[in-house]
Amino acid sequence: MAELAGLRALLVEDEGGVALLIEDMLRELGCEVAASVATLSRALSIAGSGAFDFAVLDVNLDGEPVFPVAEVLRSRRLPFLFSTGYGRVGVPETFSDYEVLNKPFALDDLERKLRLALGRG
Repeated sequence: MAELAGLRALLVEDEGGVALLIEDMLRELGCEVAASVATLSRALSIAGSGAFDFAVLDVNLDGEPVFPVAEVLRSRRLPFLFSTGYGRVGVPETFSDYEVLNKPFALDDLERKLRLALGRG
């Protein structure tokens, strides 16, 4: 966990309870939650100019796909992973190189996927 300590996260998750759970998990891994947002418009704004080291993206934000945010992060060369109940099938082929964290997940699942996304696996 020390390898993740101090890293700043952008969390994009539209379910309040799930967001709180993931925020707690990130903090337990030693990460700082730089921003936690629930809407596509807010996520796009922060993704374009925010100061963070990686992002965790819920695939479906109240019916809107998160992929425009992923495009922005990819263009900024910032690591991210998808968090979804749909599994890999819910992620377009254009993002096949990115990690997918299947909901529901445990702390060790999040840590493993983060390490892979950050190239520390």
